[in-house]
Formats: sequence, structure tokens, C-alpha cells
Amino acid sequence: MDDVTDTVFRRVIAELAKPDLFFTEFVNVDGLQSPGRETVIKRLRFSATEQPLIAQIWGLRPENFYKTAKELVDMGFSGVDLNFGCPEKAVVKNGACIALVNNRELAGEIIASTKAGIAGRIPLSVKTRLGFNEIDFTWHKFLLEQGLDMLTVHGRTRKELSKVPAHWDEIGKVRQLRDDMNLKTLIVGNGDVVSREQGERLAKKYKLDGIMIGRGVFSDPFVFAPVSPWSDYSKEQRIALYTKQVKLFKETWKENERSVHVLNKFCKVYINGYDGAKDDREKLMRAGSAEELLTILSDLLS
Repeated sequence: MDDVTDTVFRRVIAELAKPDLFFTEFVNVDGLQSPGRETVIKRLRFSATEQPLIAQIWGLRPENFYKTAKELVDMGFSGVDLNFGCPEKAVVKNGACIALVNNRELAGEIIASTKAGIAGRIPLSVKTRLGFNEIDFTWHKFLLEQGLDMLTVHGRTRKELSKVPAHWDEIGKVRQLRDDMNLKTLIVGNGDVVSREQGERLAKKYKLDGIMIGRGVFSDPFVFAPVSPWSDYSKEQRIALYTKQVKLFKETWKENERSVHVLNKFCKVYINGYDGAKDDREKLMRAGSAEELLTILSDLLS
């Protein structure tokens, strides 16, 4: 998730309840292979505690997917994931991500170029949606024909964004399509999962190989745990956990590499679930630096 699943947050989650796989924020290959490289490459920063870590990439130029894939292998990533699912308006207008449903020739070239860059050294996967304006299983058939190691399906179309519940029955049909094609591509479902127990239940019901959890981590940072203690966390424990993330942010993103206001998304995660949390969040979200945040958090604890 953009401006969410950076190295800082992944390290926090790794200590709380580590998933089987982590994914990076999505990284633009065309930006990475350009004079603006230094601005983009920071999104690929990681530590050993975050492995196995999959690098998620997007863009439009097949040659840049090839170059980036080669680099990602050398950088030590455990896999490469192509973002063919982002529904963001500007991205779609440029013809990238989920817009590739309507440009399958380019989608095929991107997959082939990435495969060539990887050269069989690490797995290749794709994350996509059920379709553009409507559910379109010819898209998933096309993707499965490309010989992917894994295909993650978010249970909504681009048109639906996140405005309707995820269609898990339709994700199950993609898995059935995989079986009918007698392929070994792993099928992973995504959409509205807020607990490990729920995810495991959905995986069993639809015979999926895995579940991806994204926004569910906003309601519970222990979402990958078999049993989450989050609902029993005290005000002091929640503030201490946010303090840990702010300290890691300060240590990791020096020289204003990232705006401190990125942390406001996480403030809503941790500073919640106790009397007075709304007032505390408002104070914290007005902070202009990590140092100011830490001072306010210390005052809240005292």
C-alpha cells in the first residue's frame, strides 16, 4: 500500500505478528530507471527482519521492467509482483495497472520482460482485480496463460473501487479456472479481510492457496496473529507502540526523505480505542516533525 507498507511499518508488524510474505509499496519502474531514481529507490529499502519480501512494481515501459527485475534479484528480494490492479484515477488515465485489462498486448510484453530480467531466479506474481467496468474472466485466463507463479485477485472491479463488498465467490471462480486449465499458479484472494481466522476460513471455503491482507492492518496491527490481543491493549500500550514506530521513522527517514505527515495514517491505527483518543489524535496530527511527535507522545504517557 502506497505510503503505508514501507520498511518502518513492516519492521513494526514483523515484531508484532509477522505474515508469511511481505510486499513493498508499489514502485514505478519508469521512475526508477530515470534521472528521478533517487526519489523512487527509497521505496525499496528493507531490513533482514522483513524477509521474505516481495517487491511490487508498476509502470508502462517493458524495457524498464526488465532492468528493474534484474536489479531486484541482485538486491535480495524474494520475489517480484506486478501491480495490475491499482484503480487510482491518474494511474488508469496513463494506461497502467488495472488499465492493462484493456491493453493485453502491453500486459504480455511487461510480463515477458520481467520474466527475462528475473531469469528464473525468483518467483513472479501479478496482483489484479476482477475486471475493469465488469467482471471479466478472460483477463484472468490471459494472465494464467503467462506462466505466473502466483496470481492475487482483489474481489472488485476497477469501477467498484472499494465501494462494495468484495466478491469472494468470483475469486473462487478464478481458482476454478486455474484448476480447469491444469496449472500450478497459486491463487490468492484479497478484499475486506480483517482477521487471520476470517482469512483462513475464506481460503478453505474457496480452496485458495493464500490470503492477502491490506487495509485490515489498519484496524488491527496484530491481524496476522492466530489470536489478536489488540482489543485488550491499554491506552499506554497503544501510545508506546506508536512511539516505537515514530522512533523507527526518525531513524530511517533522515534529511526529510519522507514527510512526517505520512505518520498520520498510523496515528489513526494506534491512537484509538480509549477515552480521549480523538483529542490525542488531533494533537499528534498537527505535529510538524518526528521530534515534536515524540514529545507529545511522551507527555501523553506521563
